[in-house]
Amino acid sequence: MSVSNKNQEVSESDLRLDRLASVGQIAAGIAHEVKNPLTAVKGFLQLLREESNHKYLEYAYSELENAINTLQNLLHVSKPDLEDEPFDIIDLTTELEALLYLFQEKSYQIVIERHFLDTDARVYGRRNQLKKAFFNLLKNAFEAISDQGNIRIKHYEAKGQVVIVISDTGIGIPEEKLQLLGTPFYTSKVEGTGMGLTQVFSAIYEHHGMIRVRSEVGGGTEFTVHLPLYEEQGGATVEWRYESGQSFSQFYESNQNAFLQMLKQQGKKILDLVRSTGLDGAYILQSSHALVCSLNERNVQELILQAKEHGRNWANHDVDLLLKLEWIQILRRVYWELLLHYYKDSEQPQLYFFDLERETNDHLDLYQNHFASSYIEWKNDQFYAQREMSIPLLVQVVPLAEGLALLPAAGIWDAQSAQKNQDFILARIYELRLQQLIVDLSGITYIDQRLVSNFNCIVQGAFLQGCKVVLTGVCPEMASMVVELGMTLHEKLETRGTVQQAIDQYVIRNNI
Repeated sequence: MSVSNKNQEVSESDLRLDRLASVGQIAAGIAHEVKNPLTAVKGFLQLLREESNHKYLEYAYSELENAINTLQNLLHVSKPDLEDEPFDIIDLTTELEALLYLFQEKSYQIVIERHFLDTDARVYGRRNQLKKAFFNLLKNAFEAISDQGNIRIKHYEAKGQVVIVISDTGIGIPEEKLQLLGTPFYTSKVEGTGMGLTQVFSAIYEHHGMIRVRSEVGGGTEFTVHLPLYEEQGGATVEWRYESGQSFSQFYESNQNAFLQMLKQQGKKILDLVRSTGLDGAYILQSSHALVCSLNERNVQELILQAKEHGRNWANHDVDLLLKLEWIQILRRVYWELLLHYYKDSEQPQLYFFDLERETNDHLDLYQNHFASSYIEWKNDQFYAQREMSIPLLVQVVPLAEGLALLPAAGIWDAQSAQKNQDFILARIYELRLQQLIVDLSGITYIDQRLVSNFNCIVQGAFLQGCKVVLTGVCPEMASMVVELGMTLHEKLETRGTVQQAIDQYVIRNNI
């Protein structure tokens, strides 16, 4: 791509600060205030669509969705941390190759030139945010070429940074418009919202990078992105101390501080992220030490117990599971470095080393699987506990006399509330020492097989506690369903037409 002397090169500070400042102002001013009422309106339109098929409702609903999506894009741009995506070590050459695959249908008319150098260079960041940013840059490059042309992608390391250059031979951008690139809702294309480049500038800024643009009308456009190079922490040489005749467990004990220090250095970024959740970094190192001791002793049972305990703790502090899996991989690397030095110094047979490798990996995989299982199980328990607390109690047991109470059933019992109601009723029968429970069904607005089965369980449970159930207000539909289901409840309950009849019968029977 030839670029004239008049090309405008936009500095990193101009693009980064101006665009993001405008994003913050817009998002802070309107996003939350506007999105919530629009979402409510969307819900009402959805209800109207179910009642009416008018074409104007479809138009209104579609346009409202577009508006909400635009606001959502603003929120993601102004506060990308809302995605709660963990940081990861990223090979951008691999990600760029994967993104180019998405445009393969255009490869027959557009020549793609790859110049990937320093492919071992890595960056540290949120993978999906960066992938979305480079997708937007590639998409713009392809769309800038109306017929045939070239797209060149460079990747190399320079001065502690990973540099990615994406250039095209497309229509180019006028000089006066370069300064506005990245501004929300501004676009040089006929169709578009301008949010794509806004996301690009925001993502690069969030990763402490910079971006420069050069362009010439008719000569193409070039985006140059600089991102900090990821450097493995703890690269300093560690002197492992070995004394002749030491077992591996003894070797670890004498090098425990060095091992934990290296683990702390290589996992520093994860420890920093985990601390923000309230989980103490000292606990993570302590639990890692306990894990290593169990590995050294080949204590499988202890490994499983530790995995379950650690899984519960991480889930209880709402720490992302991916962070733990990444931490285990770091621990695995440091542990293997320790093993390698012990093997070299102790001059153990090669067969011993390979057996140790297989057994260690198997045990770490076992720990990881049980950790993930415990983590997910704890999360599920929390979810169901919260859902149970949110289920309203639809029934009350009203004492009428000693040994007698009334249960006025009303409304609709769904699958969730039915079990909670059942547990409550049986507990009240026990607490009140009831001899008879009058269950009035006249207020039930809906009846199905599940509901009949639920009442059957209540009757069975009451009978086991020595309490007779008297049903009143049985509608024809329920009576028919009981017959169809073949339920034989006559030995365990009685039926009366009204609550008053049931009370009168109880008074007569007990001489009250």
